[in-house]
This record gives sequence, structure tokens and C-alpha cells, in this order.
Amino acid sequence: MNRFDLTGRVAVVTGGNGGIGLGMAEGLAEAGAAIVVAGRNADKNAAAVKAIEGKGARAIAVVVDVCEEASVQALMAEAERAMGRIDILVNNAGINIRKRPELYTLAEWSQVIETNLTSAFLCSHAVYPAMKRAGGGKIINIGSMMSIFGAAFTSAYAASKGGIVQFSRALATAWAGDNIQVNAVLPGWIDTALTRRAREDVAGLHERVLARTPAGRWGTPEDHAGIAVFLASPASDFVTGTAIPVDGGYSVQGV
Repeated sequence: MNRFDLTGRVAVVTGGNGGIGLGMAEGLAEAGAAIVVAGRNADKNAAAVKAIEGKGARAIAVVVDVCEEASVQALMAEAERAMGRIDILVNNAGINIRKRPELYTLAEWSQVIETNLTSAFLCSHAVYPAMKRAGGGKIINIGSMMSIFGAAFTSAYAASKGGIVQFSRALATAWAGDNIQVNAVLPGWIDTALTRRAREDVAGLHERVLARTPAGRWGTPEDHAGIAVFLASPASDFVTGTAIPVDGGYSVQGV
């Protein structure tokens, strides 16, 4: 038995059309899973589906607004209708608005919290019946180094990502009896469109990240493929409620 084999499993990946989400989706596809790419941008969704299909996996795309309950419910219904089941959910959709807290508006705060944290609740809530029907499931929530650390320009983002860890722990305890394992992944400084903008906004960020990261480099979306496969597979059936950094050692570096 290959405990990392995902053949016959179906994964819904929000924000799966780019960055870490696509890196995880491609890793799951390589392990045999069929993929539902869920994102707002239809063109990016289509490109992601093409990339995943190029790896020999089945994939479809569903346009969704993860902040709208009806849209999320429609996503899960379409995924189950098209694929026959849902076994894996990756709650990856997220945004950041970089400002000092005194400069935030309530609308900006709400946008970040709803996109990063409330969406994870909506998607998990909506997928639960399908996972029950499938006899169990795996939920992977994407946190951040800001789930652990603070920064002056990430008040809403850090609050949302800290919430992701506690939300994951709560779900893990609530749904363990349903054979649903729930874990969080905490990416470090990863080379994505989001962090490229951060490097433009925050002077010296690039140099500070390299200096603190023992691996001596920024991470890539592909660096998250392995952890996604592990947490989505039978290999992690007794792993639940954890928050696992994927950060090249950033979070354990003392100075």
C-alpha cells in the first residue's frame, strides 16, 4: 500500500489558480488526485486547469467568491456533482493590505478577515456534508509566519492567520469522530505575486528574509507540494490539529 497515493480522491483548492494554491494543486495531482480549481478569475482558473491536466490529472475550474455563502455552497455542489465526491479541501484563498493599524479603515479590515478567515469557515462548513458522505476527509488551512510573529504592517493579516490556526484546532477536535483531519500549513517567505508586492512596499525586506532564513533563499510554491500530499493522504490519518511551518527554518532561527 502506498500511503501517499491519492488516486480516486478529489481535492477542492481555493485560490488554486496561482502561487501556493497552484503549487499544492499540482502536487496533489501528481499523487493521483482530481482537482477542482476554485478562484475568482476565470482566465487564471483555465490556465491552472491546463497546467494540472498537463500532469495527467483530471481537473475542472469553478468561479467562486469565497466570501459569499451562496457562492461557496454552489462551488461544493458543483464539485461533488462533477467529480462524484470531495475528499480534500485546501483553504488557500487570501489577501493582504499592508498598512500600519492606525491607517486601516474598517472596510479594509473586514475585507482581509473575510477573505482569509471567514472564507475558511464558509468552505469547511459547506464541504462537511460531502466529506461525511465520503466517509472522511482532509482539510488543509493555509496560515502564515504571521500566525506566529507580528509585524507593524500586517495587523489584519496576522489576526486572520492566527485565527486560521485556532480554527483548525477547533475543527480538528469537532470532526475527528467523522474521520476528518484538519491541519494548518504556515508558509514562510515564499516567492509569489503577493510577496513581490511586499518587497516593493517594505524597504529591506528581501535582505532581512535571506539573512534570517537558514535555507538561504525564498521558498517557492512548489515547496508546498509535499506537505499538501502528506496532509491529504492516508499517511497523515493520525495527524490532526497541527500547524506546520514550511519556511526553510525561518521560524526556528534565533537571530
